[in-house]
Amino acid sequence: MTESELLALAKEYASQNEIFDNYIGLGYYNTLTPQVILRNIMENPGWYTQYTPYQAEISQGRLESLLNFQTMVTDLTGMDIANASLLDEGTAAAEAMMMAHAQSNGRRKTFFIDKNTFPQTIAVVKTRAAPFNVNVVVGDFRTFDMSTIADDLCGALVQYPAMDGTIEDFESFSTTVKNHGGLFVVASDLMALTLLKAPGEFGADICLGSTQRFGVPLGFGGPHAAFFATTDKLKRRMPGRLVGVSRDVDGNPALRLALQTREQHIRRERATSNICTAQALLANMAAMYAVYHGPDGLTQIAQRIHALAKTLAHVVTEAGHTVTTSGDGFFDTITIRLRDGTTAAAVAEAANAARINIRVVDEQHVSVSLDETTTKRRLRNLAQLFSDREDLCMDKAAAAAGIGSLADMTPSSSGKLTRNTPFLEHPVFNSYHSETEMLRYLHRLQAKDLSLTHAMIPLGSCTMKLNATSEMVPVTMPGFNSIHPFAPPAQAKGYQNLFRELEADLAEITGFDAVSLQPNSGANGEYAGLMAIRGYHESRGEAHRDVCLIPVSAHGTNPASAMMAGMRVVPVKCLPATGELDMEDLAEKAAKHADNLSCIMVTYPSTFGVFDAGIRDVCQVVHRHGGQVYLDGANMNAQVGICRPGDYGADVVHLNLHKTLCIPHGGGGPGMGPIGVKAHLQPFLPDHPLLPGFGGSKSPGPVASAPYSSASILPIPWAYIRMMGPNGLRQSTETAILNANYMAKRLEDHYSILYRNHNSKCAHEFIIDARPLKETSGIEAIDIAKRLQDYGFHSPTMSWPVVNTLMIEPTESESLAELDRLCDALIAIREEIAAIERGDVSRTDNALKRAPHTAATVTSDTWDRSYSRETAAFPTSSTKTNKFWPTTSRIDDTYGDLNLVCTCPPMESYGEA
Repeated sequence: MTESELLALAKEYASQNEIFDNYIGLGYYNTLTPQVILRNIMENPGWYTQYTPYQAEISQGRLESLLNFQTMVTDLTGMDIANASLLDEGTAAAEAMMMAHAQSNGRRKTFFIDKNTFPQTIAVVKTRAAPFNVNVVVGDFRTFDMSTIADDLCGALVQYPAMDGTIEDFESFSTTVKNHGGLFVVASDLMALTLLKAPGEFGADICLGSTQRFGVPLGFGGPHAAFFATTDKLKRRMPGRLVGVSRDVDGNPALRLALQTREQHIRRERATSNICTAQALLANMAAMYAVYHGPDGLTQIAQRIHALAKTLAHVVTEAGHTVTTSGDGFFDTITIRLRDGTTAAAVAEAANAARINIRVVDEQHVSVSLDETTTKRRLRNLAQLFSDREDLCMDKAAAAAGIGSLADMTPSSSGKLTRNTPFLEHPVFNSYHSETEMLRYLHRLQAKDLSLTHAMIPLGSCTMKLNATSEMVPVTMPGFNSIHPFAPPAQAKGYQNLFRELEADLAEITGFDAVSLQPNSGANGEYAGLMAIRGYHESRGEAHRDVCLIPVSAHGTNPASAMMAGMRVVPVKCLPATGELDMEDLAEKAAKHADNLSCIMVTYPSTFGVFDAGIRDVCQVVHRHGGQVYLDGANMNAQVGICRPGDYGADVVHLNLHKTLCIPHGGGGPGMGPIGVKAHLQPFLPDHPLLPGFGGSKSPGPVASAPYSSASILPIPWAYIRMMGPNGLRQSTETAILNANYMAKRLEDHYSILYRNHNSKCAHEFIIDARPLKETSGIEAIDIAKRLQDYGFHSPTMSWPVVNTLMIEPTESESLAELDRLCDALIAIREEIAAIERGDVSRTDNALKRAPHTAATVTSDTWDRSYSRETAAFPTSSTKTNKFWPTTSRIDDTYGDLNLVCTCPPMESYGEA
């Protein structure tokens, strides 16, 4: 398809999705995205094409924004420390359960969840608990006898406000859980917390939830940024990424990702989580929503939502129904027991006729959740479902409810759960409330970050490729981004058409029989695939099969994912000369563990940049010993149109749609990791508790909160495949492989290329070995990485999968001129290293060791370096005409971890200064 044809079809599908007034709730709410944020973050490639901020010196803008996010979360939750987002609320709750289990060193195996918690959250926690034999007990926290599980309790989870809208006082329950040795976990709502007592004030050890209603569209389920906050004593067990305040080598404050030893590719099977991505783009949107509105604006929005709910409750009660929401009141959600003679089915039918979605609880109860998009007209239409009066006046109802009028929605508030502590007092949340100031703030931050708008980002294994504008356009079409994930399927016909086509395309591309679009990250896809294998073995009476073979050349999260699926990891060697899998070692390990072999997790081509010639033999060996073959699709960028995992013997594959199929990395997320499976594994695909018939018939459970998780970004790969067509997809793959080999050939006379096959060819990526340079010049991979910033480039993947190396993946998106520009930069850097080797330049005082060079450093009155300012800042002619300046000197990683600060410091210490 041409771009215009594709966009016409996308609009047609979007129009097939019906947008009803939505009051379903359950953690998903309509919200108003400020246009300045929509245009300048969500639709801006300067924000959505950035990579994860591992190179902190050229990531200070989004690091500051994510620090704002962490500060927002800690302030509203009353917790000590928060991370920079997780995938969604359900998986965040599962991470909390795993933390509680790990806190007891695995000895305690019972986790309690209050029954008034969102059903999708309970289901995801149960899925994650199964491999560790953690018993999830669901009950009423008010009546359940905790002493019956006291000796085995690792933690307890409650929803605040609860699913039915109730606001409970959990202080006593928190004390009970802690007295029994468990962690107290609270799933909450940041908007409600502007009015309610913070969970940290009544004993929460962990507080989590979704920031979706802070300006991020519904999107049929995602992507949305979950938040996750803990007490200080738990900070080193916290999953995900954490932005911390550190300093650079000159002593100036600077930001970086802290505690990076928690990264899964480092800890492997010792990792406590397999989380490999976050929801950075959406976290940035939520943070900027808070920055834009400020504490007063957020409070006013929350007060208005509560006033609407209180007004509706009055109308409902006056009409003879009963609001059953109990406890200490409600915020935005009320549950209604319908009067005699009125059934939930009848109300739901009337709602459907009025283009309204409500939640049916049972035959006599319905529930409604209001939000900031609810208008007086919409409220009246909703209220009319419960009232026979034709003269309903919402202003009068509001006055009768003690609010005044709907023009002045400031509800009276009292009670011990009313918030009486300030929040968001930092100047960043009190300075940018006009569009002019907000626009300038966003662009100041954007200017600090290198993205694909500046240069290629040659990250091996991460595939930073073109995210075409035409692929991105459907994401913000109202028909795609305004639907609740639990809306009736009949309202999402356009989405269903798109899903069917995308599933069929992915199945054909990979050679598999069925596809699940639910996993919302690569690691989550790994987990879903392994759980399918686990379920398959259990169905055959072979639950004892728990050994997972993992080559040392496999993708970094594989060992952690295997551990999360309850498997034992056995590494398989690779040949030192070519990096190919050691078939003798594989055969030996497979035979040794034949009785317990569950699977192999193999990456093809491997993260060493090599197509293993014996991949068919690998599959046959594992199958012969009773195992399944899990193919990590991180490098499908080198396979599409050329070979299919399903053809050469794999049983399951996950696809990183944010790599091969063009979903942007978003500065560190979102991602998507759908899985394809052979027919015998189809019954074990993820299901969902709120969508009967969805997923496999023998499913281990859902792995994400929504049936299609981050559905609103699935139009991107769908559009990519439609426009490329089969010939274009194959050409893309061929070009990616050609580009890598071209670069490797140009650089081979200057650097040692670590692994290539017998024809001296690599796959779509290759590894530069910097280890020999350390002895000859004192230069390491990190020095080359930092010096590349002065040349206007993001570093290749550094020190992974081999320490002190650089892994380069040019992708198919870059022009020959850009490939040559990077090659020229690397060759010039090699000449700088040669000067050190010759003794012409100091081993300690040189442009590499002291890189990167900021504008402030270069223009300083003092210059005490042995090389010139021009050498430092303008090493090539292109940098003189098109210069990207790092905004901080090299950052002191050790200082940041030893002095962990993860909330906004005083304004004068960074950013504005």
